[in-house]
Amino acid sequence: MNYGKIVHILGSLLQVEGFLLALPLLVALLYGEKCWMHLAIVMVGAIVIGTLIRMKKVKRTQIHAKEGFVITALSWLLLSLVGALPFWISGEIPDFTDAYFESASGFTTTGASILTDIEAMSHGLLFWRSLTHWIGGMGVLVFILAVLPSNADDMNIMKAESPGPSVEKMLPKVRQTAMVLYSIYLGLTVLNILLLMIFGMPIFDSFCLAFGAAGTGGFGVRNDSIASYSPACQIILTIFMFLFGVNFKLYFLIIFRKFKDVLKSEEVLVYTIIYVVSVGFVTFGILSDVGNFGTALRDGAFQVASVMTTTGYATADFNLWGSMPKAIMVMVMFIGACAGSTGGGMKVSRWILWFKQLKCELSHFLHPRSVKKIRLEGKTVDGETLRTTNVYLMAYVLVFGVSLLLISFDGFDLESTFTAVAATQNNIGPGLGVVGPTGGYSAFSILSKWVMIFDMIAGRLELFPMLILFAPSTWKRR
Repeated sequence: MNYGKIVHILGSLLQVEGFLLALPLLVALLYGEKCWMHLAIVMVGAIVIGTLIRMKKVKRTQIHAKEGFVITALSWLLLSLVGALPFWISGEIPDFTDAYFESASGFTTTGASILTDIEAMSHGLLFWRSLTHWIGGMGVLVFILAVLPSNADDMNIMKAESPGPSVEKMLPKVRQTAMVLYSIYLGLTVLNILLLMIFGMPIFDSFCLAFGAAGTGGFGVRNDSIASYSPACQIILTIFMFLFGVNFKLYFLIIFRKFKDVLKSEEVLVYTIIYVVSVGFVTFGILSDVGNFGTALRDGAFQVASVMTTTGYATADFNLWGSMPKAIMVMVMFIGACAGSTGGGMKVSRWILWFKQLKCELSHFLHPRSVKKIRLEGKTVDGETLRTTNVYLMAYVLVFGVSLLLISFDGFDLESTFTAVAATQNNIGPGLGVVGPTGGYSAFSILSKWVMIFDMIAGRLELFPMLILFAPSTWKRR
């Protein structure tokens, strides 16, 4: 294990997070809020400690796959820890577990909250809370790879942090790939902010909600989430939530005018079909309650986009909907967005592969001598990708089952407990019952909150980095 390199990268992480804290610090100063002092203390501390760590030269720079997973897991745990400190030392979230929960929920773009009165928070910390979504959406390590000198082994870090069954370089160098991804991410975010402002949303709200839409998180700045904003702003957020749930490779292909490859994007096509069909069912299911087709369609389109992309914003309390639309919402919770997007969930590409494997096995039963290859987007899927996809499913079910058992000791109803685990492991935020759009996670025990913190980080990192971090064999000397 290359401990020197691991610590060196953690130092870079502290520096980057420290400089990013300058943004909410400026917001706090602008609004004349006392929390600027707490933000300044954490900012300076992170930069100084990070700089001291990076002063020591690293003898070995090589990063193997194991180091990549460990670096990723430790980075997200540290990222959430430092992010929690402004909430905690300011006293706005006085309990450390709650502060860490809120921070981890932000960086993992989950949007699950322990706050009962969001509007009582200072603007500086509300801005930091929303900014954590934007930082975590594309991945802070991808950002570090984009701005700092890199080497060939850094692909192991990018693979460990990026969501999806497989990750590939779009350009010859990892740094070039990371820079292109962040340029697209930044461009879409700025466009979202400008459109929200043009259609009447306050500047502060526009920034915070655009950060949440970009990172597919769900932290709002009002207690009713998005319900009190104009229909135009709700429609804009619906469109951008959907766009940020698309594999960013598609935007890369469009920028470089590879339109033939764009048309071969099987995952985006399936993602769109699932979304449209789900919106149709939900709209039909809530039409009798809403009484107006336009409102039903707008609420259905918004909520399906919000849950499927794992953003978690709400214009309506879908906890009050009938059984059929609620069933659709739970289904899209598990489907999730596209691989290579900022969205969470199990990913559309995995569902496509599982369906094709099932179809292939059924065909093999009928025709034992037949040999069929599984293809995705015109390319043959190798055995290694299929194996890791299937192992992911087993790990997912195991983590979900253990989490469900542990949280069930809190004594909440099954609907609340089940969807609380689903909403945190899939990085969605709101679930049903106690954790519905108008509820929250404050009533859960300390143990349950730490279980869900693990689920949020593990879910954002596709499980394996966190499982490898806590595996005893990872730390054995050979």
